[in-house]
Amino acid sequence: MGNFMNNKVLPPIMKFVNTKAITALKNGMLFTLPFIMIGSVFLILASLPVASWAAWMTKTGLSAICLQIYNASFGVMSIFAVVGIAYTWVKDDGFDPLPAGLTALVSFFIIQRPTTPITIDGKVLVSAAKVTQVSMIDRTWLGGQGMIAAILIGLVTGWIYSWFLKRDIRIKLPEQVPAAVSGSFTALIPATAITVGWLVVYGLFDVFGHTTLVEFIYKVVQTPLQGLTDTFGGMLIIALLIPLFWFFGVHGAVIIGGIMGPLLQANSLANAKITAAGHVASAATGGHIVTQSLLDQFGTVTGSGMTFGLVVFMTFFAKSQQMKSIGRLGIGTGIFNINEPVLFGTPIVMNPILAAPFILMPAISMGATYLAIKFGLIPYFRGPMVPWTTPPIISGLLVGDWRTALWQAFMIFSSFFVYMPFARKQDNILYKQEKEALAKEQQAAVEEGGVTAE
Repeated sequence: MGNFMNNKVLPPIMKFVNTKAITALKNGMLFTLPFIMIGSVFLILASLPVASWAAWMTKTGLSAICLQIYNASFGVMSIFAVVGIAYTWVKDDGFDPLPAGLTALVSFFIIQRPTTPITIDGKVLVSAAKVTQVSMIDRTWLGGQGMIAAILIGLVTGWIYSWFLKRDIRIKLPEQVPAAVSGSFTALIPATAITVGWLVVYGLFDVFGHTTLVEFIYKVVQTPLQGLTDTFGGMLIIALLIPLFWFFGVHGAVIIGGIMGPLLQANSLANAKITAAGHVASAATGGHIVTQSLLDQFGTVTGSGMTFGLVVFMTFFAKSQQMKSIGRLGIGTGIFNINEPVLFGTPIVMNPILAAPFILMPAISMGATYLAIKFGLIPYFRGPMVPWTTPPIISGLLVGDWRTALWQAFMIFSSFFVYMPFARKQDNILYKQEKEALAKEQQAAVEEGGVTAE
């Protein structure tokens, strides 16, 4: 099985995830993380589920101030994505990446509708036909709803920009001209071609479709994809694939996160918008169950495979020195969701004994949490995303409420019993090997120096 996976299955998968487009997508999306975290912190402050706190924040006006920061960071994460993806693509090709990122940003704005209806809480106050002058950009398409369009524009812009520079199609100035001036002229031809191209795209959609590219992509591509991820089956695929990749020594969280992350983050942002509007995310208000928080707090909490139960067993119940040592090392890092010492030290990677609980535990946790949310045992996630190193229980409280924190504690507690029978088997094997090795050492000492074995 291991040979089949390593020789037949993993090579094409790794070839795909290492393509320039997927690499640019994964690395480009990292540009959004600081702003997602900043916006999440202030969204949490503005919408903490404590009645006295919420009343005080509203009375003092601090809630509106915190939401201003959220709207300018987490709320417009598609801007950071489109810039980051084009920037990464061109940087990987060895060219100055900033002009490409800015070109992608301009392109993203070009495909936005310049006259949009003015709405509050979904109610149209002024129709698009009556808007004669717009002095602001509609943030609707700068957040999660514009994410797939941002990814597409970032990738296409990065590719075309590099295509021009690879063929040396640019304005060249003498060496005496300052680099800053020369660089701006270098970007002139590719930036002009790209922006004109996106303008043509905008015109075609406006004239023939009476819509925009970003709205078209959202309806035809993004909405179905988000719908697929926000199902029990979609959740199970994500939950199973991450530890499955890790079992073969491949960083599953990076691979799956790079591909599925934009959709999960878009689901999180949809919930965040509901929360910021003063409502409670639910099925009735268009909330999503499968979000980045579901994966982070119930799929990879304490590390991929939810190995904290295994670490507790190794630390307090194992007989072998190897498992005891790894357990003591891993219990501290596991609190901060880092478990690479456990994955490679136990080992779990390529270990058939521990494969079943390692692969199934995230699916059990995420599946049970999905059903708990669906049937109202715990609330929908409110939308904020906390840093991945946030300790469990605290992270559950921040993304949900006290019920979410208790449920998270229960899932982590359950991981002990899922891992225990398999961990005991592994421990017995290692303990037997250690006893045999010790016996051989003692026998060798007796034969060499006449030392009496005890």
